[in-house]
Amino acid sequence: AAVSWYDEFQRLYDTIPCVEVQALKEHNDQVLHLSFSHSGSLFASCSKDCTVKIWSNELDISLQHSSNMRPYNWSYTQFSQFNSDDSLLLVSGVFVGPHNSSSGEIAVISMENFTLLSRVRNKPYDVFGCWLNETNLISGNLHRIGRITSCSVLWLNNAFQGIESENVNVVKRLFKIQNLNASTIRTVMVADCSRYDCPDLLLDYEEQLAASSTCPVFDLGSDSEEEEAKPKQPLEPAVQELPAGGGVTAEDGLQQFFDDIMEGRVRPAMTETELETKVAELFVRSRTKPPEPNLLPTDSNKTKYLIFTTGCLTYSPHQIAGCCCALPAGLGSSTACSATMQGNACVPSPRYLYVNSRAWPRDCVISDPMQPPPIAEEIDLHVFDLKTMKEVKRALRAHRAYTPNEECFFIFLDVSRDFVASGAEDRHGYIWDRHYNICLAKLQHDNVVNSVAFSPVEQELLLTASDDTTIKVWRSPRAVRVQQARKPRPRKMLFSWLMNQKS
Repeated sequence: AAVSWYDEFQRLYDTIPCVEVQALKEHNDQVLHLSFSHSGSLFASCSKDCTVKIWSNELDISLQHSSNMRPYNWSYTQFSQFNSDDSLLLVSGVFVGPHNSSSGEIAVISMENFTLLSRVRNKPYDVFGCWLNETNLISGNLHRIGRITSCSVLWLNNAFQGIESENVNVVKRLFKIQNLNASTIRTVMVADCSRYDCPDLLLDYEEQLAASSTCPVFDLGSDSEEEEAKPKQPLEPAVQELPAGGGVTAEDGLQQFFDDIMEGRVRPAMTETELETKVAELFVRSRTKPPEPNLLPTDSNKTKYLIFTTGCLTYSPHQIAGCCCALPAGLGSSTACSATMQGNACVPSPRYLYVNSRAWPRDCVISDPMQPPPIAEEIDLHVFDLKTMKEVKRALRAHRAYTPNEECFFIFLDVSRDFVASGAEDRHGYIWDRHYNICLAKLQHDNVVNSVAFSPVEQELLLTASDDTTIKVWRSPRAVRVQQARKPRPRKMLFSWLMNQKS
């Protein structure tokens, strides 16, 4: 939209937030995540020191509040998100339970007086959680079916439930999803399509049905958590046929499969892992139902995309899944799955989804879901169109990671109107131009950069969080000049008088 190439050069040269103006050192351990309020006046930081800190975003950023979560048996805080009117803050962390078992928990903090309003269980902890609307948040739960198969449940929680009722949550189940192999639902987020003012972002009904076979989402009809933990309940009437079943329903196919095993007709003999995977696949088919017509979204203003990472080949989440759901029913159909990848972070822009990933070797063969192939050191930045549910472009491989498969952690990224930013394990944050896919700046830290965040109202302000325990504030050269021009300068006569007094 520039009038001339000179204007475009000025934008790329003068408006990139690459000048360090402040280093915040109030955390005493690794800083893992940053999030701005929608107004841009506040931001929150999470850290391995088990605190969530809330900062005031003024000319000089200052600490406004700090909450220590150790009294609630948290190990550390890892993620935060403000609700749409900035009245509440969701904080996700790792909870240490009985026998030192690690699970997750989500806390809701009031921005009016910084009091803790509620706590919600979240399993596994890297579901993170997210807001669905001003007062309701999504959490996860995981039910083991076998050694490598499980079932993920996503819950809708009221943010104002009392702290004393944390074991009897005010919840409604949204989705129940069969996991294959050892992978589980993680990194749940919601993209609000209504704010885009673009009805054509919604997929057609035929496209939803065409995509539903690739990422099954189903509902088993139970509302209590006790029922969720019973995987051996009678199967619901099947509505889907096995591809090679010759008209036999999935439930009949499952019974036939068990009969073949008992009578020795299955050759060659399967290992326990292969058998469990086969049963899980049949569970998916037998328990998957097409969307009811009355549950499909009819009003685009009430339509949101539920986006998460998952997988069907290894324990590492390597697919991106999306569901289009109508509120308040909270039920819908699967719309898309991406190509194979290991997802690190997802951030929505008005139409596009940006994802960090580390690729597997080309043409690799996965024989054991618990032993995935080694992943690349280079981090790919993928871009998906939420309208077509297809990958549209990939940014340059300008940032790197070195952590192996079994220890891979999240590198959070952020998107503004013109720029994309991400952390990296090479002690730098990176900024790209969204339009040209070129790397514009490298932002120096002394250790891994875990998270970046643009101000939602001023893309010339960027924050970076690092394992070096600091949060750095970066502004554009233009913003720095404006800020310096605003600083009052002492008058010449007063300056001369001060110098005379010194002498």
